[in-house]
Amino acid sequence: MESSLKAEQNHQSHQGKLVLRGELALLVIVLINSFGVVLMLHSGSGISAISSVPYAFAKVLPVFTLGTWTYIFQGILVLSLLIMRKKFVPQYLFSFVVGFFFGIFVDVHKSWVDLLPQTMMLRIIYFVISYLTLCVGIALSNRCKMPIVPTDLFPREVSAITKIPYSRVKVTFDVCCLAVTAILTFAVLGHIDGLGIGTVLAAFTMGKVIGKIGEIMDCHLEFVSFLSK
Repeated sequence: MESSLKAEQNHQSHQGKLVLRGELALLVIVLINSFGVVLMLHSGSGISAISSVPYAFAKVLPVFTLGTWTYIFQGILVLSLLIMRKKFVPQYLFSFVVGFFFGIFVDVHKSWVDLLPQTMMLRIIYFVISYLTLCVGIALSNRCKMPIVPTDLFPREVSAITKIPYSRVKVTFDVCCLAVTAILTFAVLGHIDGLGIGTVLAAFTMGKVIGKIGEIMDCHLEFVSFLSK
């Protein structure tokens, strides 16, 4: 009786919505978010806030690639969440594995995006595409019911732990990343590197845009995965 009632509730929740597999969504997320990070950097407007810290370390300590520093940074975020939760959360470790592949694809995309032509108009187009790509990718991350990239997981989990609205946590997290990047590059390189008008714009607006895109997704999409069964 209970199982049939649950099935009926699930059926009603899916009515009128397109049901997608979270596993497929996760693959799309890794591909498009890593692309968005690299394209924003190539636009000359500055790197996205979530990748600004790995970028800074790649500049001041170029012993590793941007992709490698990316999953090192993500490992630190996962460790921070485990400390905040004060318990072992298997999903966080799965998230780090996803972050590892994200870092690999950052390097893969960089190898061909760096070859794209750069004019003023093209740079503006690159920024717009990268901004919207990252917003859609992060909104998907928050709904795919799968372990997600730690840089997307961190603000979502901090919001859940602290009960602070996600958009506020996301903006604060991005601004902190920018501050660390500015301080680190200025202290070691003598100038601020990797940050531009696009980076600042994204940091202060992306949280709200992600929230709006998420609301639209909630109206039209439903995600299922092996973890949600």
